Amino acid sequence: MTSASELLEIAKQAAAAGARVLSGRDGNALDASNKGATGDWVTAYDVAAESAVRDAITAARPGDTITGEEQGTTRPADPTGYRWSIDPLDGTTNFIRNIVYYATSVAVADADGVWLAGVVNAPALGRVYYAARGQGAWLEERGTVTRLDGPVPGRAGQILATGFSYEPDIRAQQAAAFGSLMDGFADVRRLGSAALDLCMVADGTHDAYGERGLNEHDFSAGALIAEEAGCWVRRPRLTSPVDGGPTDDERLDAWTCAASLELSGKFPL
Repeated sequence: MTSASELLEIAKQAAAAGARVLSGRDGNALDASNKGATGDWVTAYDVAAESAVRDAITAARPGDTITGEEQGTTRPADPTGYRWSIDPLDGTTNFIRNIVYYATSVAVADADGVWLAGVVNAPALGRVYYAARGQGAWLEERGTVTRLDGPVPGRAGQILATGFSYEPDIRAQQAAAFGSLMDGFADVRRLGSAALDLCMVADGTHDAYGERGLNEHDFSAGALIAEEAGCWVRRPRLTSPVDGGPTDDERLDAWTCAASLELSGKFPL
């Protein structure tokens, strides 16, 4: 059995490999195309960053299964039972428009689906968020490492972070429910990166985050980081990517949430 600490070191290396690709951003070489839903973009950097992450993982652990946003599932002939979940570029629209909230997200789970280690590397912010199960959550920024302990309970002016679907019908439902969702919050933020929204609950920037319709690779690392920072976290119970992934209806009905415990009742079931 591999320890969570060992897996975290590999996750850090893999996320750093993806982030190095993103750091080379050239606005003239994005090669952006639409993946179907209006606003759901992919660039040459998404694909190159995922390849870099996969290469780093495979070099260290060739027997592990890998699932990623752009390249699907890679399962070896004799899998170890460990599975990696990759979002090479979370916040692609931000990346295209040179808005700094984007990151490479890498997480790993055991054969029982328990998330053991996760890293969110945001090169334009100069931040690396990371966690290993049972070992707390951490932020490395400008050479300084800080332990994360979530938002300040009960503070005035609480901020909710959320996101909205690319699908017009779902977005209309979200708009109709938005007023009740905001009850008790002073303001709202929509950054465009679920991974970073979860990390920013972990570091106390946001007081809460909740969003419908995420895929596993969007939340796998960030949810563990928030959880290890002591936050209340709700993950969707989605069909695994290894089994073909969730249907659109399954995904769009499910909430991903993180907050201080006092705010856990704010989100729909």
